[in-house]
Amino acid sequence: MATEAQKSQVAAKWQESFQRLNADAPGIAGLMSFSEAWAISLNYLHPIDINSVPLDPNGMPYGRDIDRARPAFSIVSHRRKLPSLLESFLEEMRDKFYLVEADINHCMNAYEAVNSPQPLQHLVSRLMLWYKAWAPPPEFGATLFASYTLSFHTHLFSSLPPSFAVGFKALCSSLLGSPPEDPDGSSHEILIQKYDPGDHPEIWRQFEVLGLIERYESAIASVAYERIEDHVLSTCTGEWGKPMLEELRSWMTDNVVPWMMHVYARGASTPEEAKSMLHGAGSRFDFHINKTLCDLRTSEIFDIIIDFPDSMGALQDLRDCLQRVDQRANLVRALRKSNAKRLLHPGADTRLILQQYVATIKCLRIVDPPGVLLFKVADPIRRYLRERPDTIRCIVANLVGDDDSGDTLVDESEPVQPLQQPELEDYGDPNWEPEPIDAGPEFRTNKPSDVISTLVSIYDSKDLFVKELQVLLAQRLLAISDAGERVERERRNIEILKIRFGESALQVCEVMLKDMTDSKRIDVHVQSQKASVVHPTIISRHFWPALESSDMVLPGQFQQLQDEYAREFHVFKPDKKLKWLPHLGTAHLEIELEDRTLEVDVPPLEAVFIELFSQKNTWSLDELIKAVGSVTRSAAIKALSTWVDHGVLKEDPENTFILLERAEEGGVSRGYRPAPTAEEVPPLMTPQDQQAEQMRMYWKFIEGMLTNLGTLPMDRIQTMLKFAPGYDRTVDQLSAFMEAARREGLVVVRDGMWRLNK
Repeated sequence: MATEAQKSQVAAKWQESFQRLNADAPGIAGLMSFSEAWAISLNYLHPIDINSVPLDPNGMPYGRDIDRARPAFSIVSHRRKLPSLLESFLEEMRDKFYLVEADINHCMNAYEAVNSPQPLQHLVSRLMLWYKAWAPPPEFGATLFASYTLSFHTHLFSSLPPSFAVGFKALCSSLLGSPPEDPDGSSHEILIQKYDPGDHPEIWRQFEVLGLIERYESAIASVAYERIEDHVLSTCTGEWGKPMLEELRSWMTDNVVPWMMHVYARGASTPEEAKSMLHGAGSRFDFHINKTLCDLRTSEIFDIIIDFPDSMGALQDLRDCLQRVDQRANLVRALRKSNAKRLLHPGADTRLILQQYVATIKCLRIVDPPGVLLFKVADPIRRYLRERPDTIRCIVANLVGDDDSGDTLVDESEPVQPLQQPELEDYGDPNWEPEPIDAGPEFRTNKPSDVISTLVSIYDSKDLFVKELQVLLAQRLLAISDAGERVERERRNIEILKIRFGESALQVCEVMLKDMTDSKRIDVHVQSQKASVVHPTIISRHFWPALESSDMVLPGQFQQLQDEYAREFHVFKPDKKLKWLPHLGTAHLEIELEDRTLEVDVPPLEAVFIELFSQKNTWSLDELIKAVGSVTRSAAIKALSTWVDHGVLKEDPENTFILLERAEEGGVSRGYRPAPTAEEVPPLMTPQDQQAEQMRMYWKFIEGMLTNLGTLPMDRIQTMLKFAPGYDRTVDQLSAFMEAARREGLVVVRDGMWRLNK
């Protein structure tokens, strides 16, 4: 039960409220006027059904008397009952919001049925009508209007289904401008319509009033992002000849920026203010252009390198984009993956791999002048080329102009310069700059600037290249039939290579060239003393690469001609002795048969075989092989097949050959066979062959160690082999040889210990 104090407090409060509402009017006149003003204000604010009440052109219901409501609202506000009026109004609006939800459901069903943004555009118009019809006049106060807007937005967003976000995005996309459809499907090119900012100003204002721009700002931005991606892919894919980045920025200025005004610069009153408001969004969209173009060029990078230098524009775009976006690691991964899939496999020719590697060097220098990207991309290519046995030969053949492909690795405009060695850091240089942040620890140690130095740096030493140069030059010189202009050409090549590799490295090549000149001079002198059909190439055994040996014996007149020439040579050079290599060279023969005469240029083995048929007309294969010394059966069959093809010999029966003095009817008789090319005459052992041959010599040492000592580790074998004469192999080379011996079943290894396979 209430106490007297409580009753007194309640009475005081009631008296205070009555006085405030009555406003010092006599009796209850003030209270009556407040009640009337409350009813008029609440009736004016009452949410109506716009489906049953006509609206004026401003979207306001007919019949509302603002002049009557204005003093009533002033009385309610003066009596400090505005919060209560606002609470009652918002409660009524909440109760009536089912009318708005009905429109939302109807339009969303229509959108899902036709999958077109048009029903959503109609929905926005309807929501705007509801918003205007229920909105209090702004003159009633900013507090009331702001509270109404917040409440309307809250109820609206809670009533929109999840599918509205997708539809609203499609509606915004249609306002930006849609790509025209190709009715016959003949063109896949997407042309973006230029956006006119005056096309849809009203609907953008409606978006802002209803709070849709702020609510779905990310969806609106994604429309621009996707349109940028579509335009970049449609206009730039495969277009590598010219830079496209500036054109893309111009397109965005004409098509996207006006559209952005409604989203990011609404309310701007001056161009400067609009520009300031657009700065942040414009920077994000420009970043997206760079990122999209960078991703596209990254996916095309392997083909861009193939197309170099016609793809210079794409490389410039990629360079500019990488300065804006951090996609360097993605570029390295993409190019390494493409190289592993399309380049570094057994089906690719070594020459093509080298060409792609050189193109990669040139392209990545444009994209990243410091060379960090090149260093990371080139490492797998260099390791793969190092494992290929013909890499050095391909590089050397290109250096001396012996590559028949027509595609040179070295740009003719690039000056000939000495091989560059990696430079050490000079921290005292005032212009010194630190390495890029993504450079690896070994970056500085592999950074030659010219292409040839980069190719040679694939290997640890240039000695391998010099040895291959010697072998290649020897093969080219030995294949020369007229030692005139060709020798001078080779001499010019050597002079150029001296600039790259140094004088001392090519001294042996100088000796070989001098031998060719001296050989010509000696042959002229011998021929002046006693004319001979023999014209040998006389070389210095100690300065030429190892020549393939043979035990072939020259029969008949060939041996006689050879001995006569040797005697004249000994008269001219009594301190020297000729050691003939009869299996090398070319013989020009004139063969007289009963009904025909043939002139042919053939290797010595073919000439030796046909000479034997001057002794008798029928020979068996075994007799021929025995008569010429040590010749393999396959080489003998190949040589005899040459004469069978010319119609000079006939095999009948198998492995028995008969001389055809008269051509058989229907037989083939060729009058001339050109001399074999240099590729058909491999007289020299390559450096790899020489190393393999020398390692086989050291096998006897290894076999003796393992026989006497049982099991040995690799390091111990290497240490003991150093006592062998001339042994200069590395542990890696020895390991490769031991692994080859293990595959042949000669040795076995367990826990790093090697022993003979008993």
